[in-house]
Amino acid sequence: MNALNNLFNQPRLGVILLRWTLAILMIFHGWAKVTGGVGGIEGMLVSNGLPGALAYGVYLGELIAPLFLLAGVWVVPAALVIAINMAFAVGLAHASQFMDITATGGWRLELQAFFFMTALVVAFTNRLGPNR
Repeated sequence: MNALNNLFNQPRLGVILLRWTLAILMIFHGWAKVTGGVGGIEGMLVSNGLPGALAYGVYLGELIAPLFLLAGVWVVPAALVIAINMAFAVGLAHASQFMDITATGGWRLELQAFFFMTALVVAFTNRLGPNR
């Protein structure tokens, strides 16, 4: 068991895997905005009294920041941008689902919460990354 524990005692690799996973999964969401536009997000912003132009910030949170995470540059700001992006996503698109449980017993917002918390973990563990 000690050998297995030693083999998997790789905090730097763990942080890199988490950072890259967050980045790649967010890029899929961003690509959907590239191909489908941000009109829906713009409508949600306007209906909540916010400027529609803020919808273009989704490209920052779902494409640019994840690319920075993949490259390992500006990791903390990039992770925080993703966390803020997820807070806006919950506030604008999922607020009515905050207390919902799915038919299989999961929290309706578990994916959004996972992205949000993963972004915070990536920001807080930045110093465990490579070459530190």
